Amino acid sequence: MKGERFSNLLGTVYRCGNLNFTCDGNSVISPVGNRVTVFDLKNNRSNTLPLATRYNVRCVGLSPDGRLAIIVDEGNLVCRSVLHHFHFKGSVHSVSFSPDGRKFVVTKGNIAQMYHAPGRKREFNAFVLDKTYFGPYDETTCIDWTDDSRCFAVGSKDMSTWVFGAERWDNLIYYALGGHKDAIVACFFESSSLDLYTLSQDGALCVWQCDTPPEGLRLKAPTGWKAELLQEAEEDDEEGEEETTVRGKAVPPAEEQQGKVKYSRLAKYFFNKEGDFNNLTAAAYHKKTHLLVTGFASGIFHLHELPEFNLIHSLRRSGCWHPSGSACGLWSRGQSSAHPRVCFAGLGQLLVWEWQSESYVLKQQGHFNSMVSLAYSPDGQYIVTGGDDGKVKVWNTLSGFCFITFTEHSSGVTGVTFTATGYVIVTSSMDGTVRAFDLHRYRNFRTFTSPRPTQFSCVAVDCSGEVVSAGAQDSFEVFIWSMQTGRLLDVLSGHEGPVSSLCFNPVKSVLASASWDRTVRLWDMADSWRTTETLGLTSDALAVTFRPDGAELAVATLNSQITFWDPENAVQTGSIEGRHDLKTGRKELDKVTAKHSAKGKAFTTLCYSADGQSVLAGGMSKFVCIYHVKEQILRKKFEISCNLSLDAMEEFLNRRKMTEFGNLALIDQDAGVEDGVVIPLPGVKKGDMSSRHFKPEIRVTSLRFSPTGRCWAATTTEGLLVYSLDAQMLFDPFELDTGVTPARIRAALRQQDYTRAILMAFRLNERKLLQEALESVPWGEVEVVSSSLPELYVEKVLEFLASSFEVSCHLEFYLIWTQKLLLAHGQELKSREKLSLLLTGLLFTFNSCDWNRYNIQYALAVSKQRGLKRPSEPLGSDEEADASDDDTLHLLGSGQVDGAGQLV
Repeated sequence: MKGERFSNLLGTVYRCGNLNFTCDGNSVISPVGNRVTVFDLKNNRSNTLPLATRYNVRCVGLSPDGRLAIIVDEGNLVCRSVLHHFHFKGSVHSVSFSPDGRKFVVTKGNIAQMYHAPGRKREFNAFVLDKTYFGPYDETTCIDWTDDSRCFAVGSKDMSTWVFGAERWDNLIYYALGGHKDAIVACFFESSSLDLYTLSQDGALCVWQCDTPPEGLRLKAPTGWKAELLQEAEEDDEEGEEETTVRGKAVPPAEEQQGKVKYSRLAKYFFNKEGDFNNLTAAAYHKKTHLLVTGFASGIFHLHELPEFNLIHSLRRSGCWHPSGSACGLWSRGQSSAHPRVCFAGLGQLLVWEWQSESYVLKQQGHFNSMVSLAYSPDGQYIVTGGDDGKVKVWNTLSGFCFITFTEHSSGVTGVTFTATGYVIVTSSMDGTVRAFDLHRYRNFRTFTSPRPTQFSCVAVDCSGEVVSAGAQDSFEVFIWSMQTGRLLDVLSGHEGPVSSLCFNPVKSVLASASWDRTVRLWDMADSWRTTETLGLTSDALAVTFRPDGAELAVATLNSQITFWDPENAVQTGSIEGRHDLKTGRKELDKVTAKHSAKGKAFTTLCYSADGQSVLAGGMSKFVCIYHVKEQILRKKFEISCNLSLDAMEEFLNRRKMTEFGNLALIDQDAGVEDGVVIPLPGVKKGDMSSRHFKPEIRVTSLRFSPTGRCWAATTTEGLLVYSLDAQMLFDPFELDTGVTPARIRAALRQQDYTRAILMAFRLNERKLLQEALESVPWGEVEVVSSSLPELYVEKVLEFLASSFEVSCHLEFYLIWTQKLLLAHGQELKSREKLSLLLTGLLFTFNSCDWNRYNIQYALAVSKQRGLKRPSEPLGSDEEADASDDDTLHLLGSGQVDGAGQLV
């Protein structure tokens, strides 16, 4: 188990930066830390791109055709793994493509730079600087383009907005607009016009009218030696284009204003009319529908129609949305205002709201604080996580979405686990309760408490799901309850330190408890919970886990060792020294080196693989290690993050931050910026120093292998990371040669040579071609084609069918394929463990079919009741009622339900 690759990021939906809708409006692109997640609103899925920047992503620019994205992080690096990397040598605040997709503008510091957009082909220098624009005196904040890509506007923190020409216009080189008393948050051009809207942080909106239409802009003809120089530059393609600098002035001379474009302010509106003075944090404008959405720090969102400034709708979200960590976007389908959608993000939550129907299209929120524990369901479909915010969330591993959140705990959750049935979740918390949640009715049906208040640090449930145990952190005891009655069965005493971990033997009725008193005790449930064995350790025990067959026990201790024990004979069978494998980093404020600080670091979480041959370990480090148990060697080490925005990522300190006055990390670099704190002079007691920025430390809090053995998950500072063997690549061919092309595949389909077409499609391994090849086979010939497929390709066809059950509308056709393949090749597949994904897909399909069937029955029953309530229609006889029942049964029996919940 060392071929896993990063698959998805769950538990976190938004961190900071701007949001983008795709060109079709069916997906939202959200920056999450140093990664980017795409939320599919149509298929209700989320997918994290297989790239990671070195710092947190600050802004994302999407090309108009949706084929190219520029991702800029706090370290000023544009990163797209398959195209180009570029360093801007400065902090980038925003990036925006021109509507024609030929150029893009980035703002850094008080300047704006326009680059030629990179193409789809490999280029020696993809980012060619075209022009540099000067004008603002403070940092720039926002960009917007005109529809024809002739001009763009830049907002600044110096309360001014600058309009620049993208070409060498004779009557518009630059224009400065004022009229605001606070920093500019957003600026927007009107559709097919140079008219402009500007919004400031104090909630003011200015409407600017231009006296010149876009068609009235005149190109400036070069003269004299400049014309000759420009002609030579155009002829010399190898030398490239020369950079041009445009320097603007706030008050240009009068002779320069003659014959130029002029702006005049038509109106000025204020959002804070009721005295609710909240800072405007984000805004978005849709030019086709003239809709303006604005978001405020208090969680209020307004939807206005411009230019009349008519309030259409107001929405309030609970809680304060951080000014620097909020964003909003607006998208409308097509040219009309049908199904407009508004997207909001802030404080780790992402909302997509359809304002006409006043309903949520997407509503996702991660844990507010760090996640502490996780557990897989027995079938591997769900993951439950518990966090320091006291919330328990259940995630769907197929879609990546959270579908239920339990908020009954009043303090941090310390442990979560599933019962053997997979329908009950048991959690422990620092609030002194252990709670059981039902996934059928989504409710807390059991609450277990101790006779005297105590804080629980861990929880475990036996294989039958009837016995619940929890370890106490302050009373050093283990409490046992009955799941059926909720009564306290026993209190196990004997530990002399806090209980750190509990684990039941999967086969026998034995409970293992690890404690800080350097012992692991084994309690026999069949023998009145007596201590059968006490395992002595050389250091404090932090985690304990049983092998899936119950024949071995693994313990992680504070001295960075993993020891293996035989629970029957209480004999140590092996040990692993993992201090060098942890390879911890040095914090910015550490006084000692990383080598010396590693002596206090250890593995804090352990889990066995599904086959029991490997053990997965993680702790206060950015690495997750997989060890071979029998050989006791390191098989592979995963680096869970390369985000330098987190602390303890580097082994050595950056010497450039060390000055003669001390470490620059002690100074808040973002003080006075946005919501930062202005650091006063020495002796001045002003400002809330508690709100200073800090860098969270990278760590792994929990690890679990999926019961299917195909993936494992880890709760980290970045979120819930899932590593899987089933990670899909964009292009991953199989035994490819020059004779396998899409054209030859379609030619084979036209010749009705279906077996050869399917084999070539799987060798090329493109999903659309696979779907086209399989669906081109007539259902009457599926049996013949299935029997003629080689055994190596049968597994690939089954994997494709399993992944298509949830999204395809041809459910019955794919079920026929599955049936014929299993009938023809079932004997060969019995000896292989490759059917887990297929069985998972089939189970989900059958659940969806049952759900759709019940919904159809309910809809028919409601329609029948509505018909009975109409006074104008007389009641029918019993024979007619029986006939209607027969029709209903006939409809339900003959109809076919697809995976999307529609009747075919």
